[in-house]
Amino acid sequence: MNIASVRADFPLIAAYGEIAYLDNAATAQKPRAVLEAERRFYEESNANPLRGLYALSQRATDVYENARESVRAFINASSTEEIIFTRNASESLNLAACSWSQAFLREGDEVLVTVLEHHSNMLPWQQAAKRAGAVLKFLESDERGVITETAFRAALSDKTKLVAMTQISNVLGVENDIKRFAAIAHEHGAAFVCDGAQSVPHIRVDVQALDVDFLAFSGHKMCGPMGIGVLYGKKKWLKKMPPFLFGGEMIEYVTRESATWAELPHKFEAGTVNAAGAAGLAAAIDYYNALGFDAITAREEELSRVAMEALTAVPHLRLLGSADWREHHGIFTFTVDDVHPHDIAAILDGDGVCVRAGHHCAQPLMQYLRTPSTVRASLAFYNTEEEIGRLAESLSRVRERMGYGQ
Repeated sequence: MNIASVRADFPLIAAYGEIAYLDNAATAQKPRAVLEAERRFYEESNANPLRGLYALSQRATDVYENARESVRAFINASSTEEIIFTRNASESLNLAACSWSQAFLREGDEVLVTVLEHHSNMLPWQQAAKRAGAVLKFLESDERGVITETAFRAALSDKTKLVAMTQISNVLGVENDIKRFAAIAHEHGAAFVCDGAQSVPHIRVDVQALDVDFLAFSGHKMCGPMGIGVLYGKKKWLKKMPPFLFGGEMIEYVTRESATWAELPHKFEAGTVNAAGAAGLAAAIDYYNALGFDAITAREEELSRVAMEALTAVPHLRLLGSADWREHHGIFTFTVDDVHPHDIAAILDGDGVCVRAGHHCAQPLMQYLRTPSTVRASLAFYNTEEEIGRLAESLSRVRERMGYGQ
């Protein structure tokens, strides 16, 4: 991978070369091809998809449905009927929780979530359990974030109806063995929901090989536009689930007293859809495919190795999670002795280094780790070793700048 050439594909990076953007777990930068795909839709195909019989609307529909096929192929779903476009992973998980629980969750049932979860894969299930009178159970990890098969089996019961688990933690970077855990859940008759927000942009994800029942991810974390996300769901569930939103396009027939719903996937896509965002997401997928996932993964693994060496050499820096760079997937969360994470982030910003500080939408995990707030640097394939060096150099002077000396 020619990094200089890759970085030239990203207008913001080219325009602000003095900035080291290391907040990729929050959102990734957008290559020119994605920006042009959105612009091209509005310039050449702008009409309401799925609704008009005229040629321009048909063209918009083609763009939208071709994007759905791009997503299907990218995650190897068996049918485009299993690909639902949403605004983001949060909406995808809310859709799954609200609709699935209405159809299948009952009083006394159990929903198992891990302590690693982003709020987006915890709060929807928390609220669904409350509505149904079900029990929300937490599965804890060790301090590295590793969930063992023994602990997982012990947490399951004959009342477990669903398991919600992230594939890669947005705080610790650790990867869960989704294929194995999904198989065990299915042995117990439980459905399995995977949060793929941090995995789909960085590792190859095959939903059929993983055998998950649902998987959610956002376009903006994989160099696509904001405002477009995906929920993958097995047809056996989606067919029996009620709509999440009601309105235009998700219906087959409406009377004053009742309605029947459109076929999959449209019964879950009420109202005017984000066709330009879907076009941008398809362009992001094309960009990933052109680079090659093997090259992307190899590049990010090398950056993770460099980051681990650089960060662990910084005095007074405490890294959360594993001591093995292979288990971080480009996500490094840490504290510096005696300095608040917000002050650290502000100092880094002054040096042109962009990182995230706070609880990272994972407060139960922060409480479990007894660390209410941290700093997170997260990498993407377009980052450089020089940017990691700037991060480490700035961090090495944080305590001195705050008046603590060396």
